[in-house]
Amino acid sequence: MLQAHVQSNENKRIESLVSYSILDSLPEEDYDNLTAIAASICNTPVSLISLIDDKRQWFKSHHGLDASATAREFAFCAHAINDPNNIFSVGDARNDERFRDNPLVTGEPHVIFYAGVPLVNHDGFALGTLCVIDHKPSKLSEEQLTGLKALSKQVMNLLEMRKMRMEYEAALKSLEQKNEDLERFAYVAAHDLKTPVVNIMSMGRLFLKMFGQSLDERGREILDIITDSARNLSSLVDGLLDYSKCDKVLQEKKQVIYIDEIKKEIGAMFYNDPEITIGINSTLEKITINKAALSQILTNLVSNAVKYNNKARTEIEIGIAENASQYEFYLQDNGPGIPPEHHKNVFTIFEVLSPEDRYGKRGNGIGLATVKKLVDQLGGNIELRSDDGKGACFYFSIPV
Repeated sequence: MLQAHVQSNENKRIESLVSYSILDSLPEEDYDNLTAIAASICNTPVSLISLIDDKRQWFKSHHGLDASATAREFAFCAHAINDPNNIFSVGDARNDERFRDNPLVTGEPHVIFYAGVPLVNHDGFALGTLCVIDHKPSKLSEEQLTGLKALSKQVMNLLEMRKMRMEYEAALKSLEQKNEDLERFAYVAAHDLKTPVVNIMSMGRLFLKMFGQSLDERGREILDIITDSARNLSSLVDGLLDYSKCDKVLQEKKQVIYIDEIKKEIGAMFYNDPEITIGINSTLEKITINKAALSQILTNLVSNAVKYNNKARTEIEIGIAENASQYEFYLQDNGPGIPPEHHKNVFTIFEVLSPEDRYGKRGNGIGLATVKKLVDQLGGNIELRSDDGKGACFYFSIPV
């Protein structure tokens, strides 16, 4: 018996094989189907997907054979992988000096005929073979050889897809961890900033009340700038806190909400401003939904519609409907509208389209980003339909 020669790049080949995390994995139907087809095409009782590591040949699929592995020193496949570009075939192992006294030939499973197609990956490494075995001398026809080659490509496709899936899952897990770390940092940073910012605002107002008469116009102007800056920073902190708390909001269970209840809650936001009208257009009596998430979505959309409205009287209409699979919402305002070229950017965090709102305050670009994050993670969609000067309408859906 002659053992297969070990190539100089063997360590790299095994390292490449290990990268697929396939060794000692559980049986899978997709691989078993391919060995069953190979045995059928080649009219052999045995077909194997054999992978060669440093000490053994391990069978990812073993059609017609009970063993799951054999020693590498006895493996026909160890010879096959040394010629990655060709099929390795042995018509009668009893007459081949390399195999005639091989225990796999002289004893179970009595390998007399063998044909194996190397499984070669994108890096050129032969990881193992798709092989067929018979207990009597044989020879494959050209059609059978062509079929066996085609099946070997499908085996490699399965292996490559497995590797890509693992790489994707690892990248996704890493990205999720980074997002969690970023949101945790944003929450902690915003929370820690909240108290000193509130203190600055309070002390500014107190200082102005106590010593305002002693300051000249320039001094009061500087103090106003400090107070306004603190107020803007406070708004930014609040926005970051809302954005970072989205995941917690999404954990809330669905509950029944009556449409009249939504109308009262939204109307209460501006109940003391007679120049703001908010109406609800719906034939529904109630909906079952994540109340906290919906409240945050509508609050942000309504607040934006009011702050950036340029009309003497602000008019907002909220529509709520239901079809077989989702709730459909819209929020229409009579404001200045948003030019189409800005539609892609409105949901980007920290993206601010207007230098200031109707109250002279600059936005922070977090509100609509929070809305989109909530809608997306609820499994819905949101879009903006608006033309410059014709008001804005936000459409969004949430699965029932």
